[in-house]
Parts: sequence; structure tokens; C-alpha cells
Amino acid sequence: MTRTPLRPLARILQARASGENPDLIERENLAWRHEVIRDRGRARSEGRLLFLAIFFMLAFSLVGGRMGVIAASQPQEPKAEASGAQILATRADITDRNGRILATNMLTHALYAHPKDMVDPARVARELVELFPDMDQAALEKRFTDGRSFLWLRRVLSPEQMQAVHDIGDPGLLFGPREVRLYPNGPIAAHVLGGASFGAEGVHSAEVIGTAGIEKAMDARLRDPAQSGPLQLSLDLTVQATVEEVLYGGMVMMKAKGAAAILMDVRTGEIISLASLPDFDPNDRPAPITDKTAEPGDSPLFNRAVQGMYELGSTFKIFAAAQAMDLGLMNPETMVDANAPMRWGKHLIKEFKGKNYGPLLSVTDVIVQSSNVGTAHIALQIGGLRQQAFLKQLGFFDPSPIELIEAPGAKPLIPARWPDIVTITTSYGHGMSASPMHLATAYAAIANGGIAIKPTLLKRDTPAQGIRVMSADTAAKSVSMLRQVVTRGTASYGDVEGYAVAGKTGTADKPKKTGGYYKDKVINTFATIFPANNPRYVLIVTLDEPVEDSGPEVRRTAGYTAVPVAAEVIRRVAPLLGLRPEVDFTPVDQITAVVEDNH
Repeated sequence: MTRTPLRPLARILQARASGENPDLIERENLAWRHEVIRDRGRARSEGRLLFLAIFFMLAFSLVGGRMGVIAASQPQEPKAEASGAQILATRADITDRNGRILATNMLTHALYAHPKDMVDPARVARELVELFPDMDQAALEKRFTDGRSFLWLRRVLSPEQMQAVHDIGDPGLLFGPREVRLYPNGPIAAHVLGGASFGAEGVHSAEVIGTAGIEKAMDARLRDPAQSGPLQLSLDLTVQATVEEVLYGGMVMMKAKGAAAILMDVRTGEIISLASLPDFDPNDRPAPITDKTAEPGDSPLFNRAVQGMYELGSTFKIFAAAQAMDLGLMNPETMVDANAPMRWGKHLIKEFKGKNYGPLLSVTDVIVQSSNVGTAHIALQIGGLRQQAFLKQLGFFDPSPIELIEAPGAKPLIPARWPDIVTITTSYGHGMSASPMHLATAYAAIANGGIAIKPTLLKRDTPAQGIRVMSADTAAKSVSMLRQVVTRGTASYGDVEGYAVAGKTGTADKPKKTGGYYKDKVINTFATIFPANNPRYVLIVTLDEPVEDSGPEVRRTAGYTAVPVAAEVIRRVAPLLGLRPEVDFTPVDQITAVVEDNH
């Protein structure tokens, strides 16, 4: 290291030569050196202070930002980092279109045992059987003493049961927290909701998974923690409860084996109500029927509105008339051969009770009178290939796209071949089977100005996009025909004061498993559109094996069974849907004043 001499020799020598004091020069140089050292130290200190200030500012900004993110985020349960499958216990709520709870979660407890920690296994077994009579005391005691270290006893306990078990006071009885699915409205909308059960289970949590209905169809959405908020359905809880109440009353009054009803918004495709009877309580979902000889409809789990495949009878006739008009083959006033009976090869086409509406009927009167023969002649002019194409556009060849796990497996029953006789029978609803949901979708296309849209159980805020299957003019003429069915045809009991109801009845004999049809068992359907002057909703009511026997004659046709039930549904739910009744006011010049004489 080179050391700078303290004295500047040149200046010292010069000062000595001139007689000045060289010590002053040395002190001046020393002061200057100290000043330089102080400046360097000050700069170094200021740099350190600036670095510390920046460091603390960044650190506090990072902490503050993280606290803001945490404050704005949704609270979540901590997740373990251990290997193995995680048990996700949280499941989103399900609400109706107005936010009312249809399905939610409730905290409860499960009961398990550590037999090796039990003080008196015999006493525990005895007291548990007193609390839970379905348990077997001998089997329970044997399991407590066979050497196992862990044993599940009950998956779900009520608070009262939990307290009673706690009072037994044995350290070998333990409780594990559980989230269970709760349906606070009981059986209302049971076939839509379906139900849920436990999947993967642990001591401290259990996975809740959907087992049927929309719970299973939307299981991934309901279990996804990234999806915020409840699953909002298109159902209206008040309307659903009303429809089920009226439908149940109608089923009992008509002595029907079962019933189904669908209420659909024709503009959005939203299902406002979907009911199937008999039903069940999803809080205590019954086991499936194991009897192989039983029919699917014998089980309350069977969704008649979606899974039920029925020959829907004369409700199909409007499709033949609409297609013929849309193809330009006919108009509402076109006269059609309706002379009955009609022979086609070895087949004889007859009218109800052997009637003959012929020799000619207008297309409108074919629908109003529900003429099989007239509809058959319309269908033959259309042809089988064009008939099939039209029915495919209406959705009758594919499973319903509704968001239920049962829907994909419910495919309409279509004839393998399509000769002329199938064209004839299909035109009046025989020979192929479809569900009430298929029928609702097809009628919604007519009510929606000829545009077919997919039905949905999820709430939509805007009209749905669809495909045009007929012109708006054809759709309007079809609705007018259906209105006349109510005002002067087979559905006269369907007229509801204040609401212009349009619709078509359908009475179909039930097919036998061995072939042929029953003479005293029918499926009755009434498909309605209302209000007819500005269609907003489609209502389908189906009754399985109804009988109206209040009079001297037993009647099984839809006009006497399904129609009055549908009319009562409309009368009850139309105000709930915000539809104001149309009132015909009496002109002032026709009002008669009445003076009451009190004397």
C-alpha cells in the first residue's frame, strides 16, 4: 500500500525559503484529508439508509398487498399437503329462479368406535340397540370384541341422537363431523333434484356426491370450489309446489296410477315446473325396486316427465297439419278426406267409438274434431321421409337435452322401418313413443313462432337461440287451430276464464308387453299453450290409467281427465307467473241499473 506523505514537500521547502511557518501548511493538509474522509463516510451512510428505506418500503407493500388479496378472497378450508386423495366436503347450494333454497348443506356428525378403547363393550352394544333398533345387539357385541381397532356405526346422527350416545359415556364411542345434503322443501321438485349421498369418507370429513337428478348431472359444477355462488335453476318454487298440489289432487280424483306435468317458458326454454307422481323425499331417498317383473313406473324414483316413453296419441296431429301448411300443401280451410273407416292394405283406420266425421273436413276441423282418418290423409300427402325429417327437427328422434342424469338414457322408441302405415299411425300419435318433455319442446316450437329451442333447468335471462322449423305464419295458424280445440272441440273443459287457452287432447291405449293394446288402460295427455293471443307458456299434463267415474258412464278420454286437471293448473299458476287475466267489459249502454226497494 502506497502511503501519501503528510507533508507536501514542495510547499514546505518553498515556505522555508520564504520564511513562513511550515507547520501551518501541514495542519492545513491534515484538515483537508479529514474533510475528504468525512465526505466519504457520509456518502456511504446515506447510501445504506436509502437501501434500508427502499427495502422496508417494498416489504411493507408486499405484506399490505397480500393482506388485501386475502381480505377480498372467499374463505376456504385449509387443504393438507399430504399425499393421497383429498376429501372435498363443501358442495354448492341449489336455488330456484328467485334465490330460494332447494338444496343446501347441514353440519352433523357420524358415529364410529375404537373397540379397543371401550370399557364395557356388552353394555355399549345393549344401549346402542336401545337407541337404534335397526342394529343387532349380538352382531354388534361380536364386532366390538373381535380385535378390530376401528368400526363405523352410523353415518349421520341427529343432535338428539348424538347427545344420547354421548350420555352412554364410553370412551370408545367417538364422533366425526359431517356435512350432509339437506332438502328443506321435502318432496317438492324431488325428481329434478334427485338426491345426494356420501362418496369418499374419512374420520373428520366425507365427500358429498350426487346420486340422481340434477345433483348428479351437475356434480362437477356443484363440487368445484372455483365456482362461486349457488347453482340457480329455472324452477319457481311457488309454481312448482302449486303444480304438484293440483296434479296430486287430479291423480287421486281420476284414480290414476301416476301423473306428470311440465310448465315451460316458450321464449327461453326454461322449465318453470317439472313434476312426476308418485314422488319421494330426497332427504330419505328410497331404494330402487329390485323386482324384475315390476314396471319402471311402479317405482317413485321413476321420472315420468323425462323417462316415461308413451304413445302420446292425438297430441301429434297438430304436427301433421302444421307441416302440411308449411310445405304449402294445404291451408286451414283445405278440405280433407275424413270418411271413416279408412282401409290401408290390411289395416283399418277408425275414429273414436266408430264415428265418421266425413266425408270431408277442413284441416282446422280435422284438428278440432281429432279425426284419425283426416290426419292420416294429411300425413300421406306429406310422405314418410319429410315426416321423419320434421319430427327430427322437433327433437323426437333424440334424448332430451335437459340437464338431468336420467335424460340421456331416455330415448324415444322409433319404428325400425317407416312404411306408409307407420306414416299414418305416427301422424295421430301411435307407433312411436316419446316423453312428455319431448312433447313440451315440440309444442314450444309452435308457440315460439316456429323456432325450436332446447329446454333447460338452468335459469336464463335472455331468449334462447334456436332453429326455425316452420314459418311464423304457420305457427300462428297452428295456435289458432289449437285454440278452437278448446272453444269448440274435444278440450272444452280446458277453457279458463281470462286466459285464452289453446291445446290438444291425446288419448292412447297402453300397449301390452305381449303385443297389442289394453282396452281399459290409457295414457291421457293434454298439451296446452297459453295465452293463445300472445303465447308465453306450454303446459303438458299426462295421467297414467285415469278413470272418471263420477257419472253413470265410465270415461277414460283426456277430455274428461287430463283436461280439467290442466285447466286447474293454469287457473292457479297464471297469476303466479304475472299473467293478468283478460276481462271483457260490458259496454256502458248495455248496463242495466237496478234499484233495490227496502220497503
